[in-house]
Amino acid sequence: MTNKKIIAIGGGENGRVKSDGTRYPYELENQDREIIRLTKKEHPNFLFIAHSQPIEKQEGYFQVMIDIYEKMYGCHCRDLKSDKLTDIEYVRKLIDWADIIFEGGGNTLDMINLWKETGFDVILRQAWEDGKVMCGISAGANCWFKECSSDSLKIKYGDDQPLIDMECLGFVDGLFVPHCDAPERLDNVKELLMSSKQVGLCISNCAALEIVDNRYRLITSDASYHNIEAYGLKSYWKNKEYIEEKIDDSLEFKSLGELLSKK
Repeated sequence: MTNKKIIAIGGGENGRVKSDGTRYPYELENQDREIIRLTKKEHPNFLFIAHSQPIEKQEGYFQVMIDIYEKMYGCHCRDLKSDKLTDIEYVRKLIDWADIIFEGGGNTLDMINLWKETGFDVILRQAWEDGKVMCGISAGANCWFKECSSDSLKIKYGDDQPLIDMECLGFVDGLFVPHCDAPERLDNVKELLMSSKQVGLCISNCAALEIVDNRYRLITSDASYHNIEAYGLKSYWKNKEYIEEKIDDSLEFKSLGELLSKK
C-alpha cells in the first residue's frame, strides 16, 4: 500500500550565505533527515522546485539545497525551474524520477496561480497519491493545505500590505500558518478563522508538521537563533470563543482527524 506523505516546515534557516559573506545557521537537520527517512532509500532522488521565487533566483536557491541534500546527505539532486512547466513531457519525467519533491519559501500566491495555469497542480497531486514525499518550507509548506496565511502581497508590493488568506492545493484540510512565532501571524490567523471553516495549524520556525496518511506528528529542532522553543498551535473558533491549543510534540503519530476537528 502506498503512503501519502507530507512534511510542512514552518520556517528556519538552511545555512545560506548572508550579504556579508558569513552564513546563517543550519537549523533544520531533524526535518531534512526525516524527509529522507520517509523515502526508505539510502540515496533518494531529490527534486527541488523554487516556483515561489522569481526565475532569476531559483538557481541560487537550488545550490543552497545541493549543499544540504547532496553534499551532506548523499541524495541525487535535480531541479525543475518554473520556465519549464509548459514542457509536460520533461516535467513528468522529472516527477517520475523524484522520491522527494521540495518547494522553497517565497510568494505563495504567484506560485499557486502558476501551478493552476500550467496544470502542475494536477501533476503534484498525482505525485502525492503515488507516495512521493511532498515537502517544503513556508510557501512550500502552505501549498499542500486547503488554505494558508500568506505574506505574498508584502513580498510583491511592500511591508505595508496585509497578510492574506488564500486557497492552496487542498491535499490536507486546515489553514496553515508558517512562522507563527511572529506575533503578526497569530493576530492575523485569529481574524482569518472567523470567516474560514478550517482549523488553523500554526507552525513556528524550526517546527514541521509531518503527515503520513491519516496520522501526524510534530518534528522540532533547535530554535534558539529565533529566541524561542519550536512549537505548533491548533487554533479555531467554537461557539464564539477563540481556542488555541498546543500541538503535542511527542514523537508518536496521532490522529490527523482529531487535529483537524473542532472538539
